[in-house]
Amino acid sequence: MSRHRSVLAAAAASVVVFLGAAGIALGGQTAGETGTAAATAGCGKPPALTSGQHTINSGGQNRSFILRLPPNYDNNRQYRLFVGFHWRGGTANDVDSGGTDGYNWSYYGLRRLSDAANNGTIFVAPQGNGNGWANPGGQDLRFVDDLVNRLDSGLCIDTTQRFAGGFSYGGGMSYAVACARANVFRAVVAYSGAQLSGCDGGTQPIGYMGIHGISDNVLGIGLGRGLRDTFVRNNGCTPQNAPEPRAGSRTHIVTNYSGCRAGYPVVWAAFDGGHTPGPIDSGGDGWRTWTSGEAWKFLTQFAGGGGPTSTTTTTTTTSPPGDATCRVSNVISAWNNGLTSNITITNTGSSTISGWSLVFTLPGGQTITSGWSATYSPASGQVTARNVQYNGDIAPNASITVGFQATHTGDNSAPASYSLNGNTCSVA
Repeated sequence: MSRHRSVLAAAAASVVVFLGAAGIALGGQTAGETGTAAATAGCGKPPALTSGQHTINSGGQNRSFILRLPPNYDNNRQYRLFVGFHWRGGTANDVDSGGTDGYNWSYYGLRRLSDAANNGTIFVAPQGNGNGWANPGGQDLRFVDDLVNRLDSGLCIDTTQRFAGGFSYGGGMSYAVACARANVFRAVVAYSGAQLSGCDGGTQPIGYMGIHGISDNVLGIGLGRGLRDTFVRNNGCTPQNAPEPRAGSRTHIVTNYSGCRAGYPVVWAAFDGGHTPGPIDSGGDGWRTWTSGEAWKFLTQFAGGGGPTSTTTTTTTTSPPGDATCRVSNVISAWNNGLTSNITITNTGSSTISGWSLVFTLPGGQTITSGWSATYSPASGQVTARNVQYNGDIAPNASITVGFQATHTGDNSAPASYSLNGNTCSVA
C-alpha cells in the first residue's frame, strides 16, 4: 500500500491536467457484447497465454500487460475476467504484485479473495502510457479492446463476466470503460476516481460501484459522486443523497441504490478518509481494508450464463424487547441460487467492545462459500462470525460491516436474530 502513497503528490499536481482532458473522445472497435454466455475461442484448447508479462500491438504501439491465471487453470471452465488499472505513476506490476503488501493486496485484494473462492477469476493488469491513462484519441480504450480480443482468443472466459476496476487515474479509466464499453464489460469499480480519461457514450446501463473518501484532497468526493450519478440515471435507479460518514468518525457507509433496472446495481461506498483505495476504519490504510470485501461482494453477485438477475432486499425483523447493547442490520443481495449478506454491527452500549463473536442461524438450504472482514464457522446452520485482527474493537455508537457469499436452495432471507458475545441484538 505504501507504493500508492508515493504518487499522491504527483497526482495532486497533475489533477488539473487530467480534468482538462476529460472531454476527449474515445474510439476503437467494440470487442463483443454482453448477453447470453458464449464460450470464447480459447475454451477447450490449451491456453495460448501464461501468467506473466506480455506485449501486444495496439494502434501501432507496443503495449504491455501482466496476466495472472488462476491455479490449476481448466480450459473447459469459463472464467470471470478482472482488468485492474493502476493509478497515476503506478504500474501494472504494482497492481499485479500488490506492492509492499504483496499477495494480500494483489489486484486491490481481489486475487486473494478469488483464490479463496474456488479460483474462478483471470486477472490482467494493463500498463498505461507514461504510467497514466490520458487516453488521447481513444488509444487506451483501443488497447482494452485489443487486450480483450487477445484474451478471448487464447483463454476460456465467460463473456458475461468481464469486469474492470482501478484507483485514481485507474478509476477514471474504469469509468471510461463503463461509458464506452457497457456491452463488453458487466460492471466496474472506481476507487477514488474522476472523469479523467473521457466518457464516450455514457448512456448505457452497466453495474457500477464507486468508493470515495469524504476528505479526498486529490480528487474530491464531488467528482466521484458525478461518476456515480451517471449510472444512477443510466440504470434507472431512484436518485437519492446517499448517506456519508461524518469527518472524524473513522467509519464507512455502503449504499445500495434502489429502483435500479434488474441486474444493473449501483453501489456507493463513502468513507471517512482521503485519497486511498484501502482505508481501514480504525485508521490508516492497507490490505486489511474493508474495500476488498465490498468490491468482491459487488462483482460476484452477477450470475453467469445470460446476465445477472440480482435483487437487493433490506430485511427487517423485530427483536424481543430488552436492554440490547448492539444493533444489527443485514442487506441481502440475491440471485438464482446465490446471495451475498452485508451485515452491519453497531455498538449501542456505553463501553468499547474488545473482541466479538456474532451468532446467527442461517435459513435452511443456505451455505456460506466465502466471507470478508470476519471468520465464519460452520458454513451452515448456527454460524459464529468472529472478528479478524483489524476490527476486534467496536467503540460506543460505532459500526463495522462484515459479510459473506452463500448458496441457497430457494430461501434467500436473512437470519431472524443475532447475538453478540452472548447478548441478543436489536435488528434494524
